[in-house]
Amino acid sequence: MGLRRFLFLSAFFLVPGVACAAGPSVFATIDRSGWPTTLSSVNGFDTASRAEILMFAKALLASEALDEKALQQQLGVKRIDLAAVNRVRERFWQRLLNNFRLASQQCEGEAFCLRVRNLGEFRQLVAGFTGQSKATYGAWAEASLGFHQLYLREQLRLAALFPMVSSEIERFSEAEILGDELGDRQFLLTFDDGPTARSGSTDRLLDVVRAEDVHAFFFVLGAPFQKRLEQSSADDMRNLYSDQCVGLHGWEHKSHSSWRDWQGSITRSAGLVSAALTEEYQPLFRPPYGQRRSDSAAFFKAQGVQLMLWNIDSQDWSKAVDSRAASQRVQTLMLLWRSGVILFHDTHDKAAKALPALFDTNRGNGVQWVDCRMGR
Repeated sequence: MGLRRFLFLSAFFLVPGVACAAGPSVFATIDRSGWPTTLSSVNGFDTASRAEILMFAKALLASEALDEKALQQQLGVKRIDLAAVNRVRERFWQRLLNNFRLASQQCEGEAFCLRVRNLGEFRQLVAGFTGQSKATYGAWAEASLGFHQLYLREQLRLAALFPMVSSEIERFSEAEILGDELGDRQFLLTFDDGPTARSGSTDRLLDVVRAEDVHAFFFVLGAPFQKRLEQSSADDMRNLYSDQCVGLHGWEHKSHSSWRDWQGSITRSAGLVSAALTEEYQPLFRPPYGQRRSDSAAFFKAQGVQLMLWNIDSQDWSKAVDSRAASQRVQTLMLLWRSGVILFHDTHDKAAKALPALFDTNRGNGVQWVDCRMGR
């Protein structure tokens, strides 16, 4: 589960006298039916990518006009680390510029095709961006701007609270995997919180993934893994995750930044999973809610475990985000970031329902689903 779910117990939200979520009350979703062309070609993907990059950059530029108090009110936090927010903004600008260039390499005659030599020129382009023809792109532009305004608030909210509340928004160490290390159009599918009981949503999701010959990462919790292992066998667990990769999500779904036994949670899970899954296990850990200690890098290095976060969050755990909304949110963020680690959860049926649309939409457009086994 993402950071926002945990923080329903937190008191950073500006609601007098109530302990509320540090995450947003509404997640960004989008109806992509207003986009007028297909994404099923390289040029189609790149055209849509340029458009989403420009729209997010437009929201980012507008946010810079807010003073600290106005930003604090918009994000709904009592305290704000403005330096952290500005670091994230700067990183976003560099990533957007690079992505726009990648999306514009062969765009002659296509929509939103404008060359930029540096960040200054890109910012000027963004300032004048309107979404072009209202007749062709008007429905998309309205939906996209609303999406990116909300999505940016999600990200800046995490930045405003970091590092007091750690999350996937920033690294504590260069050894942490965030998703921006992957090549253009490369995406790694990852799933948290499993396994479910036998014949549950974990099993159904694995059927969907295998049908596409995709090899994904499953970050398992030690307690439910042990329970299912006791109800079946190590052979059954190996068959369940055959040709996939299994990492660690801790023994219980608790914050590993404040849990006194966070180290034991990891070592106990590693011992259990590595003994049962000799081929499928990989020594990677994903902290629940993205929360980990700022000084934990030495421990992970000593254990030979690497920490993997994410940069594309489906928010499929939320009751307000159904499978279609999760699919379209992820698709839009794939166009925006052009590479990354995608977070779903196998304890819900939404991932199994959302993935077929993503697979179908991204055939023939250069998207590569990274094989998790490459690191073995």
